Amino acid sequence: MSKLYLVPTPIGNLEDITFRAVRVLKEADIILAEDTRTSAPLLKHFGIDKRVFAHHQHNEHKASAEIVRFLKEGQMVALISDAGTPAVSDPGFFLVREVLKNGIEVECLPGATAFVPALVNSGLPTDRFTFEGFLPVKKGRQTRLKELAEEERTMIIYESPHRLLKTLEEFAAVFGAGRSAAVSRELTKVFEETVRGSLSEIKSYFETHTLKGEFVICIGGKGKDRSGD
Repeated sequence: MSKLYLVPTPIGNLEDITFRAVRVLKEADIILAEDTRTSAPLLKHFGIDKRVFAHHQHNEHKASAEIVRFLKEGQMVALISDAGTPAVSDPGFFLVREVLKNGIEVECLPGATAFVPALVNSGLPTDRFTFEGFLPVKKGRQTRLKELAEEERTMIIYESPHRLLKTLEEFAAVFGAGRSAAVSRELTKVFEETVRGSLSEIKSYFETHTLKGEFVICIGGKGKDRSGD
């Protein structure tokens, strides 16, 4: 069946892939991977032997036209990212938009994504939240931080290990050092860890501990932190 499938893959623990995800990947004519080298061990582990093409932020605009052609020819295409759900802080949005423009069906399977377990185990309110993904590194960063300072919902932000301490320092300056937060790293992996407390407490902790893996930062909204700003 001609359809684009977005297939979530484990963010660490291979047991988190779904039976349906494995079936779809085995049935697909073509698999698009953010990095074929990263995806190769996963596909081999589940006995999936298909044509795999790289589809990432540097080639997605050019490659999308060819993928649409594959789909119009009746082929079944599956998109995976290095980890988690495609198009969530990963390539996929542009392709989905182009496929839909051409009247071709798109289906996203439910599955792994890092921000949901980080939010749920943070201890912060989960009824209303905003997912920010990666904040701008330079241009527009301060403007976005000032906007978020007024946010009343729980905020979820991704960060790399080499920027974590600087980011926590910025957050403490903008939101207040006493603002309640939680930082999770290595989710679903052997050394999974969540540190909860104020922004200043969490920063102090990571100043003397390992900075490794992908980090998810959850921050309480305005009016819901310890200092009551």
